[in-house]
Amino acid sequence: MKRKRRFLRDPLSVLLICIIVVALVLAGLIGAELYARHVADSKVAQAVACEVKDQATASFGVTPLMLWQQATKHFTNISVSTAGNQIRDAKGMKVVLGINNVQLKSTPTSKGTIGSLDATITWTAEGIKQTVQNSIPVLGPFVTNSVTTHPSDGTVELKGMLDDITAKPVVSGNGLQLQIVTFNALGFTMPKESVQSTLDDFTSNLTKNYPLGIHADSVQVTSDGVVSHFSTQNASIPTGDNNDPCFAHI
Repeated sequence: MKRKRRFLRDPLSVLLICIIVVALVLAGLIGAELYARHVADSKVAQAVACEVKDQATASFGVTPLMLWQQATKHFTNISVSTAGNQIRDAKGMKVVLGINNVQLKSTPTSKGTIGSLDATITWTAEGIKQTVQNSIPVLGPFVTNSVTTHPSDGTVELKGMLDDITAKPVVSGNGLQLQIVTFNALGFTMPKESVQSTLDDFTSNLTKNYPLGIHADSVQVTSDGVVSHFSTQNASIPTGDNNDPCFAHI
């Protein structure tokens, strides 16, 4: 007992005890912070992966601490990136998302709001070729050679053995459209109007059904593909019902 009292009176011993206690508390906070970030990152990544049908990774902003963000239900910024394998039926598509000012507050129709969301979507020329061949049965056999992009006039050229279609990606409504510019179909019996209708159906299903009111803002043809920008502001987060099952676990 005397030895214990002497130990507690020793300033160095008291300091060591304080350091150990602080270290344990900090270790606990760091562990809780890392776990909270892992769970949050995983949930957002899973929701995006469910929407685009591809693998995704997500990360929350470094500040403030994730524990504080979860306590206040206010998340300042989130970055999300997909693997680039596909978005829905479009092969070779990749999306990079920036999400800001997310506030969770449940109501009968919403889980909260998103202040802003910006998405950059890239679609490679090879991905366009694979998509046409695999997902547009009418045009698949037609595109046998290659897909070539022309940044100078903003067009994409779909080449077959004898045929050639040149289309221009443009913003149409909330999504994108591939407008046929030239149509040289020596061995292709389908009329231009029917081909345009087929392309419109595909791009409509691909780019006009995104959640949260996400819509197309711009599109640009590059040397190796097509880059488009989508965004939304002050969007309500779906409740995760049968119409939006991807958000069920957010």
